Amino acid sequence: MKTIAFFNNKGGVGKTTLVYHLAWMFAEKKVPVLVADLDPQANLTSMCFQEDRLEELWPDEADHLTVFGAVSPIVKGTGDVALPHIEQAGENLWVIPGDLALSSFEDKLSDAWPRCQNGDESAFRSMTAFYRLIETACQKTGAEIALIDVGPNLGAINRSALLSTDYVCLPLAPDMFSIQGLKNLGPAIRSWRTTWTEMAAKAPSGLSIPKGRMEPVGYVVMQYGVRESRPVKAYQRWMDKIPQVYREKVLGEAKGRIPSVADDPYNLAQLRHYRSLMPMAMDARKPMFFLKPADGAIGTHMEAVRACYADFETLASQLTKEIGMSF
Repeated sequence: MKTIAFFNNKGGVGKTTLVYHLAWMFAEKKVPVLVADLDPQANLTSMCFQEDRLEELWPDEADHLTVFGAVSPIVKGTGDVALPHIEQAGENLWVIPGDLALSSFEDKLSDAWPRCQNGDESAFRSMTAFYRLIETACQKTGAEIALIDVGPNLGAINRSALLSTDYVCLPLAPDMFSIQGLKNLGPAIRSWRTTWTEMAAKAPSGLSIPKGRMEPVGYVVMQYGVRESRPVKAYQRWMDKIPQVYREKVLGEAKGRIPSVADDPYNLAQLRHYRSLMPMAMDARKPMFFLKPADGAIGTHMEAVRACYADFETLASQLTKEIGMSF
C-alpha cells in the first residue's frame, strides 16, 4: 500500500479536483485505488456521489457511513476506531466518504499530540486512527494506492492525516498565496516528522502506527494560463519563484542552481485551466476526460477532453514512477 496526501496551505487551487481525476485515471489504468476524504468540507465525496446517496451516507438520526462514523467511538470516548465504511465509486475505485462532522475530531487530536510524548495509549489510538482505517480499507479492497484529500490548513486533523502518508504531493497555483503556502507547510511537515519519530518509540506494542514519512514527492501547477503555448505574464512571475521556494522551504535544501519550472524534476505536471469542461463534468458526475458528446462536449470541447486525458495519464504515470510503482 502506497499513500499520498494532496496538500496545500492555500485553498482554492484545485486540489480536490486533482485528487478526483487522478483517482479515476488510476482506476482507468487498472490500478486499484482508494480515496480517503479527510477534508471536513467533504467536497470530494460530494463530487463522487449523487445527493440521494449522500443523504444515506449522512443520516440525521443514525451513525454516519463516513470517516467520522469510523472515528466517532474515539470522539465520544466509548472505544477505538471502528471498521470504516467503504463506498465503491467505480471499477477499481473505492472511497472512504468524508463528513462535515469530522471537524469535531480536531480537539481530540490536538489534545492527543502532547500526550503521545508520555506514551499515553489512548492518545496514540487517536493519532493513528486515520492510518489504521486507511490500512484496513486497503486490505479489504485490495487497493494498491490510497489518495488522501485534506483541507487547506495546518490544524490537528491535517497533522494526523499527513502522518498517515508515505508521500505528500503539493498542488499549487502560480500566485502569491500558493507561494506563501509553500513557505508555511514545508517547515510544519519537517517539524511533524521529527516529533513523530521521537513519539513513535513510545507507542504501545501491538498497535499499528504509521512511520510518518511524509516525503514530498513533487508539486503540480494548477490552472495556469496559456497564450500561444506560453504562460501569461501574470502567472510567469510567480511560476519563476516556485522551484526555489520548494527547495528551500519544503525540502530544506541550501541554495544552489535553480531550474525553471519547465526543467524542474520536482514539477510533476502543469495542468491547464480546462474552463467549460469542469461544469460539464460536474453535471455529468464524471471526470472531464470521460465526457462525451451526449454530455455536451462537442466540437472543440472533444479536443480539450482528449488533451485532458493525456495530461492526467502523463501525471499519473509520473507520480507512480516517483513512488516506485509500475503503471
